[in-house]
Amino acid sequence: MTTMRTWFFTEDCYPDLPPQDEWDSIRVELPNQLCEPENAHRLYNEYLDIWCAADEMGLDIMVNEHHQTATCMVPAAPIMLGILARQTKDARLLILGNPLPNRNQPVRVAEEMALIDVISKGRLECGFVRSVPYEAAAANILPYKGSERLWESHDLIMKAWTTHDGPFNFEGKYYHHRQVNIWPRPYQDPHPPVWITTGGASSTDPVAKHGHVAAIFLAGYSRVRPIFDAYRENYLKHHGTHAPLDRLAYCGLVYVGDDEKAAEKGANELMWYMQANKVSEPWKNPPGYHPPQVAAGIMKGAHISGTGAAYSTDLKEHMRRGNVFAGTPDQVYEQIKAFWEYSGGFGHMLMMGQAGHLPKDDTLRSMQLYADEVYPRLRELAATWNPEEIMEKRKSMPDQDHADITDLSVDFVR
Repeated sequence: MTTMRTWFFTEDCYPDLPPQDEWDSIRVELPNQLCEPENAHRLYNEYLDIWCAADEMGLDIMVNEHHQTATCMVPAAPIMLGILARQTKDARLLILGNPLPNRNQPVRVAEEMALIDVISKGRLECGFVRSVPYEAAAANILPYKGSERLWESHDLIMKAWTTHDGPFNFEGKYYHHRQVNIWPRPYQDPHPPVWITTGGASSTDPVAKHGHVAAIFLAGYSRVRPIFDAYRENYLKHHGTHAPLDRLAYCGLVYVGDDEKAAEKGANELMWYMQANKVSEPWKNPPGYHPPQVAAGIMKGAHISGTGAAYSTDLKEHMRRGNVFAGTPDQVYEQIKAFWEYSGGFGHMLMMGQAGHLPKDDTLRSMQLYADEVYPRLRELAATWNPEEIMEKRKSMPDQDHADITDLSVDFVR
């Protein structure tokens, strides 16, 4: 039966920073003297506690990594995932992801992921990402041809996971390895499920060709259709059948409150992620990262998704865009349902449920309300999915930012 899975996600931020006007960029150059180790110790353990609670609530778990930034204090997501592989019992464990172009040894990635898969007894879901432009400097790499390096690294990892009859050599354009023979091999046969993030329609083709899960972050109403539809078309082209619902994933900020007042308070705490994501100009457009036409647009003043000026800091606006789902359980369900139907359906909800100064207890309450009162209804909704019927229904929903359909669910935001 078709269903939907929800993955709880927090970026493990360090929110205790001076006012924004006192620093130019939260990424790359913010001095680490602002990170108090004792405070970081407390935060790391709170975040691990929250992830373990997600397991107990029946939610799956997602982790990611970033570098030289206070928005995400996890520079090595495999370490966090290794802890969770031992401390959790039932949750699927998603890393989204491994920034392959920034790592010089794909075989090491294959080994790390196989180790986690074995410790967790086959609960790993392995995501690969290109990485964001601001991290080229932090990784000490040239950002040119990052997508090509990602896919070549991907091919080497897949071969390392699935070759069991002795060492092999790999000769690629970017990677050259001798005597590849990883120990242990993955617990899952032939390998853990693979996810790839995609930011546009053109990048969905290789993801669909391999049958991997395509995940998008904060794409909103304005971009979800072009990306998901391109994936579906490419999947049908390569496989001769409709893409299963579980091949598509969407990440948004989610906060569920007992009442509208509590929901508004918690959702505004989550908005720290939008407000603090301030990036100075040199890190947005490193030479070679973007296609020439995109790079030229940035130089002329176009904004990059995920950087301060590109985002409104208004909660109501982000709810209208489909970036944030917040309210009582009934309201959150209706918001996600509207977005799900508009998109054509997806099988994974990536729930960014903690950010900024949102307290642990408030985070856990939101998660419990979601698990008890929203999640079961989303599973029932997904069970009704029929690709032909939903695409026909979608014809009555015009392509737009889709403010109208969410107005009924954001009245509590003054």
